[in-house]
Amino acid sequence: MVISWWGALIGLALAIYLILKKLNPVYSLMLGAIIGALLGGASLTGTIDILVKGEQSVMGTVLRVLAAGMLAGVMMESGAAETLARTIVDKLGDRMAILSLALATMVITAVGVFIPVAVLIVAPIALEVGRRMHISKLALLVALSGGGKAGNIISPNANTIAAAKGFGLELSQVMIADFIPAVVALIVTVIVARLLVKKGDAVMEADLGDMVDSDTGNLPTLGQAVVTPILAIVLLLLNPIGQVAHLTLLTKVNLDATYVLPFAAIVGALVMKKGRELRDYARVGMTRMTDVVLILIGAGAIGATITSSNLPQLLIKGVEASHMPGVLLAPISGILMAAATASTSTGVILAIGSFAKAILGFGVAPLAAAMVHTGAIVIDQLPQGNYFHVTANAMHMDLRQRSQGILYEAMVGGSAMLTATILYGFLHLI
Repeated sequence: MVISWWGALIGLALAIYLILKKLNPVYSLMLGAIIGALLGGASLTGTIDILVKGEQSVMGTVLRVLAAGMLAGVMMESGAAETLARTIVDKLGDRMAILSLALATMVITAVGVFIPVAVLIVAPIALEVGRRMHISKLALLVALSGGGKAGNIISPNANTIAAAKGFGLELSQVMIADFIPAVVALIVTVIVARLLVKKGDAVMEADLGDMVDSDTGNLPTLGQAVVTPILAIVLLLLNPIGQVAHLTLLTKVNLDATYVLPFAAIVGALVMKKGRELRDYARVGMTRMTDVVLILIGAGAIGATITSSNLPQLLIKGVEASHMPGVLLAPISGILMAAATASTSTGVILAIGSFAKAILGFGVAPLAAAMVHTGAIVIDQLPQGNYFHVTANAMHMDLRQRSQGILYEAMVGGSAMLTATILYGFLHLI
């Protein structure tokens, strides 16, 4: 059955409102889906059918997200991520401090570490460098957050997986498509952060006083630390390489992220001689992914409510009547949903579940996933989300100081979004 568009729209609005009011996001999404379906004209039984359909649609993504948890757990808990960060900062030196901090955060986010955790890892190094080089906290924040945003869109993480599967793409295809936007975001990050070096509050001795030096002697070597991410990336790239080169053997193997990410994590842990800790790494990774999986379930429900309505068709007609390019629906949906939830992952999941059908209805290529994905990093750093507060605490900033960074972070995310929209939206139509 097809439910009414206004019922689905009320359900989505209700879900976003409840999230903003700090109700658990999963219950917010589920409640919005149920109310939307009932108001749209579905019966009690029909509403359950819609919810079940929505949950079934996200199960493939759930499997891959859980697999990504194993990789994230190994990179975070083994010290591999910290090794990468310290190596980059040490090699580039103080003269290139802003670039080194942004690049370090980008790299450890790109290899599967969650962006808040990446900032937490690099923040002590950043504050130490900032105090020594007289770089303001605001510039350091923009360097770390901007680098994290750049890495986030090329990472085999939950939001990239959701973006890929929502448009029927391989995970590696979205990672490759987002590479140029990520490089642009990194460049913009360095430019903006350098302009802010003397703006805002300086790093004080008190900001360094409560830091505990990490036991760098127990960290893996650089050679050991890069095994997991390199192996994962190489294996993920085999499928698209096989398709382009028409290599039947590779395409038949179908190295899905479900197999690749845990395999790379296990091999990396063994190379670092931390095989005995694999159980703990898996537990941490699973814990980190639990909230994402639950949100996926809720988003699947609200997404099914919307796609079961005539809202996608009406949206297409409305955009056509306004003469707005249909490709803009992809980045706009990512921006709005991530801004509403203050979360990249939740924003991507909601945008794709709600608008993917309408976006493809304009004849836009499936690489619209990159536009939605990059749109979601524009203003996902708003105060109603945990990222805002985690980064504020990491950089020893109060709410006023942290709020100063929102606009500059949006400039970084916006540069990636504009790049993706030009490459995969407008140029693709030519």
